[in-house]
Amino acid sequence: MNIKITGTGSYIPNEIEKNEDFINHQFYNDNGSVITHPTDIIIHKFKQITGIEERRYASKQQNASDLAFLASEKAIKNAKIDPETLDYIIVAHNFGDVATGSSQADTIPSLAARVKHKLRIKNPYCVAYDLLFGCPGWIEGVIQAQSFIKSGMAKRCLVIGAETLSRVIDAHDRDSMIYSDGAGASIIEATKDPGGMICTISASYTLEESNFLYFGKTYKNTNGDSNKYIKMHGRKIYEFALNRVPLAMKACLDKTEFKITDVKKILIHQANEKMDEAIVKRFFNLYEQDVPEGIMPMSIQKLGNSSVATIPTLFDLILNGKIEHQHINKGDLLLFASVGAGMNINAFLYQF
Repeated sequence: MNIKITGTGSYIPNEIEKNEDFINHQFYNDNGSVITHPTDIIIHKFKQITGIEERRYASKQQNASDLAFLASEKAIKNAKIDPETLDYIIVAHNFGDVATGSSQADTIPSLAARVKHKLRIKNPYCVAYDLLFGCPGWIEGVIQAQSFIKSGMAKRCLVIGAETLSRVIDAHDRDSMIYSDGAGASIIEATKDPGGMICTISASYTLEESNFLYFGKTYKNTNGDSNKYIKMHGRKIYEFALNRVPLAMKACLDKTEFKITDVKKILIHQANEKMDEAIVKRFFNLYEQDVPEGIMPMSIQKLGNSSVATIPTLFDLILNGKIEHQHINKGDLLLFASVGAGMNINAFLYQF
């Protein structure tokens, strides 16, 4: 028995927010002082560092559970399965459903329960639950699904990453330009087909690192806004990721007899183009190897950072021929990896 991803689906919102749409924003430092650089210069430097040109936002009528449902429908159709045969629905997110204009995260019922309801699944033994694990949430959901299947508790699971980060960003924070909305879904199941999940690794760093990403007040502290927004210590996250993620990827690969030269694609969380490139370079340096051309597909340029949704969306887009010059062949060895709030890191090796 092998455990494979037998269906994928993604939902990319229609609303496009380009970098130039931020031109009239007044940005502030974390101490409340105004950033005096012209906004066009800020946007130009942002593009150079992150690679992001534009991002997608959900429509006002949509919420994270809606995006999750739409991606799930596609994954179920792609896998050609009856949704009534699902044993688990796992939805990874960070903020639940945040309605347009609201400052409250709505997680009752869980997003997974909402997705199951929207799918009209009658089977009460299809268990639906949410997973909070920062940006690595979808990978962790896949790892949990694998464990359920290995233990005999399940045969088939639906794992979703969905987020509407546009609802929790501070318009006066430069980092607000990073975040976006979206959803990606996958069917994980036991199969006799060759390949599938090979090995996994997960880690949580919570001493000095746990608050590198946090919920905090607006940087424009004179406007009486008491809401909280997603915030991060960018430099600390960058250094943490460069030091820890390559080692975790190596630890995962070293559990097997495969060599780094066997890895055909690295699907890494789309957090920041320069950071991702540096992580992959350090990973190959650990084996005294150069980074092969085209090994790291990217979608961040047009889609931004949608947190838990980036990797399953990227995977689905590649399989559907929507990432230029990127394709995955039967038997290819893939390494999935992510880092995010917590601070959490995880990875899994997969043979397509």
